[in-house]
Amino acid sequence: MINVQRSQDRYSADHGWLKSRFSFSFADYYDPDNMSFGPMRVLNDDWIAESEGFGMHPHREMEIVTIVLKGYLEHRDSLGNRAKTTWGGIQRMTAGTGVHHSEFNVSEEEPLELLQMWFMPGERGLAPSYETTDFDPAELRGAFVPVASSSGVTGKVAHIHQDMTIYLSEAAAGQKLEYALPSGRKAFLFVLEGDLRVNEDTILERRDAARLEGVTELSFASSDGARFMLIDLP
Repeated sequence: MINVQRSQDRYSADHGWLKSRFSFSFADYYDPDNMSFGPMRVLNDDWIAESEGFGMHPHREMEIVTIVLKGYLEHRDSLGNRAKTTWGGIQRMTAGTGVHHSEFNVSEEEPLELLQMWFMPGERGLAPSYETTDFDPAELRGAFVPVASSSGVTGKVAHIHQDMTIYLSEAAAGQKLEYALPSGRKAFLFVLEGDLRVNEDTILERRDAARLEGVTELSFASSDGARFMLIDLP
């Protein structure tokens, strides 16, 4: 089963300095039929104006992964961490027993665009932790590059405390990619840019998403080129 969520059908919030689209129930948006997908609890597609951001606020018992799509994000937290992230970097925070953090657009000239995702951890009561890792955007072409995972994948990959892997990929125009999803697993698909055809008959556009269950063989193709994210979930 492939359940498509179109970009324009997501809940949108506009606070002037912050424009967000929520893929799951979050903040003022509540839908009892759209609370989670496996351990995936939040995907917010955020636009943050120059020199704006979120002040110090708390989190608990959640794995939080941030992918910056454009601009520069500065993170600070109560553990003493301070880091800047842009496209080509991944930010992972284990909230665990409790942590405070802030996130700001450090640019005075350009807006910040990012995806922030929350996942329920595989176990509760973890010690809070934070890390940033890097990937080479050129390696996304024609490949599924793991950027956050619980498994011992090769390369510098953010470690997430849940049985899952986040992949980024790019398909050139006319190129076909394939992914074998183990039986009993779920997949969440999100198109960052371009158009993507999934298993020949499902067409996704920019910022569309799909939730896949009961499917093991996945194929991806694009007419004009696509950049997308695939999350392999329990």
